Amino acid sequence: MSVAKEYATERIRNVVVLGHGGCGKTSLVDALCFVTGTSRRHGSVRDGTALTMYTPEEIAHRVSMQSTPAFAEWMETKINLLDTPGYLDFTADALAATRVADGAVVVLGATTGVEVGTEKVWEYCEARGIPRLFFVSMMDKDHADFEDVYNDIKGHVAEKVVPVEIPIGAGESFRGIINLFSERAHMYKPGTVTGEYEEQDVPKELTSKFEQWRTELLENLATTDETLLEHYLEGEGISRDEAIAAMKGAMARGEMFPLFCGAAEKTYGMRALLSKLVELFPHPGEAQPEAAQRLGLDQTVELRAHDDGPFAALVFKTTTEPHVGELSFFRSFSGIVVTGQEVLNADRGVTEKLVHLCIALGKERLEVERLHAGDVGVVAKLRNTHTNDTLTSSARPVAVRKIEFPRPDISIALRGVSRGDEDKLGVVLQKLHEEDPTFVSEFNSEFGQTIARGLGELHLEIQIERLKRKYGVNVETEPPKVAYRETITRTAEGQGRYKKQTGGRGQYGDCWVRLRPLPRGEGYRFVDGIVGGVIPGKYVPSVDKGIQEAAQRGILAGYPVVDFEAECFDGSYHSVDSSDIAFKVAGSLGFQNVAREAGSVLLEPIMEVEVTTPDEFVGEVMGDVTQRRGKVLGMEPRGSRTVIRAHIPEAELHRYATTVRSMTQGRGYHTRKFIRYEEVPPHVAERIAAESKRQKEAAAR
Repeated sequence: MSVAKEYATERIRNVVVLGHGGCGKTSLVDALCFVTGTSRRHGSVRDGTALTMYTPEEIAHRVSMQSTPAFAEWMETKINLLDTPGYLDFTADALAATRVADGAVVVLGATTGVEVGTEKVWEYCEARGIPRLFFVSMMDKDHADFEDVYNDIKGHVAEKVVPVEIPIGAGESFRGIINLFSERAHMYKPGTVTGEYEEQDVPKELTSKFEQWRTELLENLATTDETLLEHYLEGEGISRDEAIAAMKGAMARGEMFPLFCGAAEKTYGMRALLSKLVELFPHPGEAQPEAAQRLGLDQTVELRAHDDGPFAALVFKTTTEPHVGELSFFRSFSGIVVTGQEVLNADRGVTEKLVHLCIALGKERLEVERLHAGDVGVVAKLRNTHTNDTLTSSARPVAVRKIEFPRPDISIALRGVSRGDEDKLGVVLQKLHEEDPTFVSEFNSEFGQTIARGLGELHLEIQIERLKRKYGVNVETEPPKVAYRETITRTAEGQGRYKKQTGGRGQYGDCWVRLRPLPRGEGYRFVDGIVGGVIPGKYVPSVDKGIQEAAQRGILAGYPVVDFEAECFDGSYHSVDSSDIAFKVAGSLGFQNVAREAGSVLLEPIMEVEVTTPDEFVGEVMGDVTQRRGKVLGMEPRGSRTVIRAHIPEAELHRYATTVRSMTQGRGYHTRKFIRYEEVPPHVAERIAAESKRQKEAAAR
């Protein structure tokens, strides 16, 4: 294993690369590393050779599915680049990488502009308040349009976006960029390998456009600083160094977002971008301090990236590799760490030894003797450390704020193909959860199903592929069974009587039961209405138990009966033959007799669904909601998109994420949460009851 150079905090930049799926993030990271020489091969997403997209699932689907660290060396600085997935199914990794970055590059395709993923990652950056810049990728593609993308950003994401580069040509004729800081043109020759360019004067045909963009840049920069504004108004101009310093300060305050452009596959624009990553983004010591909680104390402290501070780091990613075991990727917020050092896991109270400390370059790991404050590292084989854990100095232990992951709400039922697969399933699903906190599983005892939940159907599909590849567990899938319920709609009363005589001591229990409906969500309530000792008090709890057991078996379709009150108000007993079991059976019979007269109905879970869609697909989405027995509650405009709120029965939402993507050309998505139970329409209830009966008969055969 190679040994990497050591970088002081001032020579580190932590940059997350974000954007919608397919916008060119992975190609950009690959090109930046290749141009600087940290990666020896210029890979390709299309060929499955990209530096930061190397798992079999990613190569097969040609989609990034995890955050992957790499680094580029430029201007004697290590730029830690965190490549992230663009599809919302894998948003957990994008959130985690954003949490540990000090700056962000938001990538947009030159032919697609702002997409739903662009807006989502912008929200992540806004929440963190980190400096960010835009990069328009794939300027060499047909129909590339820099100004269209610029206007799209300005109209829908960030009004304060300011171009600092403008392209020379587009599509096949894209051959260079004009740098507005240096006022020079960077001209690329066909066959350029590592982004080399010739510096030239601005082409005459672009002089007017250059002057327009240059004036806009300087005016924006001048407004960020009173001294600069005074110089600018007096005609003294703004030097390149002054412009860079002003831009860096404005970015740190969220007052300006520079816009760059290039073509990663051809390495055009990579060198200029690398320079600006170093010049415009803060090193960890300049970034905002990290708030941390002192362990065992009601005290918050600020961590700054200084070597002489106590060590504290957040594990932001966990993965497992064959023959290596678990890999823990962490970002240090304070203090230096050396290989072999023992640290405390603040969340689990265990000590871990950081053996073979490394930095990551895609799937490759380079050993280091130590990492300075603010750096990103990876270590293998920690015994009890997972994503979102804090590693800290035991002398002054702290816990940093955790990554806030979204709640997984798309589900599928899994069962092992063989007995061996079934036996291993629970353990392996937990391992996948430790790698990806947004993938969770549970066993539903009501239906005997193992339920896996994720952020989308693709997310679940990929985890099932990993089950087989990484752990050799084969599963079959089926829709999760819907947790229907039954209830009553009117008050009714009747008798439950159990009498059995078999020659010796008999069994006798007799009770009168009154059932009343309760408001939705109230559950079950039992009332002891016995007076005068017609049933001895010791037998009344048995009546209650019998009613509850019968209610669990249901009346109409075999689903638990909920939201009712049961009162035992009369009955009789036999001094010899009565017993707890007799009154339990009597209670059960009483419930069954009365429930049929109490207007039993079937209930179904209703989900509150929010669909975010481009405006042009609103009609189609709303029509689909109606077809699913849904009720549209309202619409809210959000830029060029609309958020549709609706209540839809859970039974109608299987594979809904795929449907939404299909209806919206991959640009829409939805979230859901349980809201309440509602009565099922009679014709649907009949179908559900018939299906339940068929399943019971099949199971009995």
